[in-house]
Amino acid sequence: MQAAILISLIGQVTSLHAQPLPGDFVYLRDIDPTIIQDIRYATSNNFTGHRLAGYDAPECVVKREVGLRLKAVQQELAKQNLSLKMFDCYRPTRAVADMVTWSKNGKETAAEHRYNPSFAKADLFRRGFIAHHSGHSTGAALDLTLVDLKVDNSAVFDPNKDYADCTAPEAARAPEGSVDMGTGYDCADPRGYTAATSITPAQRRWRGLLVAAMGRQGFVNYAKEWWHFSLPGVGRAAYDFPISPRRQ
Repeated sequence: MQAAILISLIGQVTSLHAQPLPGDFVYLRDIDPTIIQDIRYATSNNFTGHRLAGYDAPECVVKREVGLRLKAVQQELAKQNLSLKMFDCYRPTRAVADMVTWSKNGKETAAEHRYNPSFAKADLFRRGFIAHHSGHSTGAALDLTLVDLKVDNSAVFDPNKDYADCTAPEAARAPEGSVDMGTGYDCADPRGYTAATSITPAQRRWRGLLVAAMGRQGFVNYAKEWWHFSLPGVGRAAYDFPISPRRQ
């Protein structure tokens, strides 16, 4: 009897510890482990310079339908020796609040200014680069780029290095480990607009390829951010559960 009770208690603890995702959310790795992930807000390598609240693991979490469509995009890109790379997926509302608090702290370091070289971070809201509410919190919005699997993508971010701003030539700005889209990720600048004409023809072709591949699966690009896409009709309510380590 005691053994049975112990086994029952262990089962209950294990079930609680697993903390299944709510609603129809899934870990993208469970849908397609070949898609590269570089979840920036789970690290200090982002425009705030710190890990955002709620990012307890560097995992891409999305609505199931979003994950299945990303898998379809990845299968198409694989024929060209390309891969998607995820920068951000589901974003807890507490992380959005963390961004808001950061934007109002009255400080701006040189490292932070790399992401908005043409204006002060206090203007990020007015210019539409940060909002009090984010589609990411619904699980239907994504930040991503392309990786050319035929080239060397081994360069990594060095927090002690003084990189040029996000609009600088690829060799001078912080490494992305991806194709050259003309700016770095999260670059709050007109050059980061998807249809910017101030970038090279090759950079425009990469952006066009990404937008076209995502569009064939129903994803819509945000015109001010070449990296941002959403899937209309899939996510409605905003969530605030933390991103926990994925269980094997």
